[in-house]
Amino acid sequence: MKILTACANGSGTSLMLMRTVKKTLEKLGYQITQADHTSVSEAKGIARNYDVVFTSVPFINMFDEVKKRGGEVIGIKNVISAAEVEEKVKASAIPTKFKKN
Repeated sequence: MKILTACANGSGTSLMLMRTVKKTLEKLGYQITQADHTSVSEAKGIARNYDVVFTSVPFINMFDEVKKRGGEVIGIKNVISAAEVEEKVKASAIPTKFKKN
């Protein structure tokens, strides 16, 4: 699974979110083949190359193109909360779209 995390500036918050998401998905048994973080403005142009985009809740509507092509967009409030990431992943289509190891 290819994941992208995005925040306003693409440095601190998206990096912390990427680490939380990667660790949580691997704990849940998913294989991450690529994980990147960037700013929302850059992410809008490259998001189509990823299976799942994780971003702060206010930015989720900026990734409608990802949803239209069947990708997942998940809004996260607390970027260091593994529990929130796990809850949102389980409530998404990820469990039906991607095999666990």
